[in-house]
Amino acid sequence: MAAADATTDRAVETAVRTAMWRLLPFLGLCYLLNYVDRVNVGFAALKMNPDLGLSAAAYGLGAGLFFIGYFFFEVPSNVILHRVGARIWIARIMITWGVVASATAFVQGEISFYIVRFLLGVAEAGFFPGVILYLTYWFPRERRAKVVALFFLAVPLSSVLGAPISTLLIQNGDGALGFDAGWRFMFFVEGIPVVLVGALVLLLLPERPGRAHWLTEPQRRALEQRIVDEDAAQVPQETGLLAGLRDRRVVALSVVYFGVVFGLYVLAFFLPQVVSDLQEQFGVRFSLVEIGLITAVPYVVASAVMVLNARHSDHTGERRLHIAVPALVGAVSVAVALYLNSPYLVMAAMTLCAVGVFAVTPVIWQLPSQFLTGVGAAAGIALINSFGNLSGFLGPYLTGWLQDLTGSFRAGMLVVAAFMTLAAVIALLLRPERASDEATSAAGATPEAHG
Repeated sequence: MAAADATTDRAVETAVRTAMWRLLPFLGLCYLLNYVDRVNVGFAALKMNPDLGLSAAAYGLGAGLFFIGYFFFEVPSNVILHRVGARIWIARIMITWGVVASATAFVQGEISFYIVRFLLGVAEAGFFPGVILYLTYWFPRERRAKVVALFFLAVPLSSVLGAPISTLLIQNGDGALGFDAGWRFMFFVEGIPVVLVGALVLLLLPERPGRAHWLTEPQRRALEQRIVDEDAAQVPQETGLLAGLRDRRVVALSVVYFGVVFGLYVLAFFLPQVVSDLQEQFGVRFSLVEIGLITAVPYVVASAVMVLNARHSDHTGERRLHIAVPALVGAVSVAVALYLNSPYLVMAAMTLCAVGVFAVTPVIWQLPSQFLTGVGAAAGIALINSFGNLSGFLGPYLTGWLQDLTGSFRAGMLVVAAFMTLAAVIALLLRPERASDEATSAAGATPEAHG
């Protein structure tokens, strides 16, 4: 029996390693493109706003309307994905969002800007929670925070790579392909790869381990059985649709995620403008490309800390402190950032805020699978993500409105700090259904589980 168990464990371990190499780079590329097309509007704003006559509040409203469309279509999209399969539905999502992203090049004023941003949210709805659900089909629980962190690296990488690429396209795109402004050229070009990669999803993304031709038959059987056994032990019965939507822990995690994502999108949409404002405040000068490069720095640091925090959370089996502590660090940092008397200190504080936001995110997504499975997991994960992403509407709009009102981003950053503090407090108060849950999780996460 011991020999058979050892053979099964080796098959699972080999299958997991192979799946990580086969799936995560491709899914990470998809998410990198997703995030670039979602936040490149932050760089376009430096030229687009004056061209279209958009105020900071109008820009914030348009940037945030993406999340209204996203909110209403998120849960239905993820339920459809659960029923028809990830391969077909993720391909559909990517192709439609790529088309809408390119269409942003043709906006002419406030109304068309609002419409395109709303439609982009509708098109993208279901992608992120769909991938989170898909990863639960492939990876044992003691690996999932690390796996989600590696997938989520696409977000900071989208700023490290996307920021200079987007700004270069804006800076050099005037007149290209007949567009009268570089920001229009940037939108058009950055939507095209999404359509192409979306088509590749149909070829490269197996639905489940049992359909992966690059795993051996023993590996497929062992990995699928491990996932089934873990789910049955954690959640004995499949969770229904309504049960997944009504669970109080889903509501609590929605609030936690709202607070964290509030900070994420304020950084994404306004950090380039904060960096640009440092020029007047401290008498320094940056080119458009330099603003993109400086904006990328917080995300480089946040990437490393995010993976380390997720790995440690998997190793110990502890989740709540791995959410609350980074969130509090981010809250304090962003609260003081714009009151500091040096551009280097300002960027250091903004970097710590980015660290807090990114370190939290992969760990949050390990909690729903502790009490949800089946269609209930699809609905619950989508609901958490959709409510969390409502802050992507409120955050940019409120920050832009406060900037118009006060002439400074300070008030907006204080609001970010308040929401991140709220997220930390609720995470600390969130308890497992049974007192033994966290101890059981921790006991199952052994050092040998990590490679």
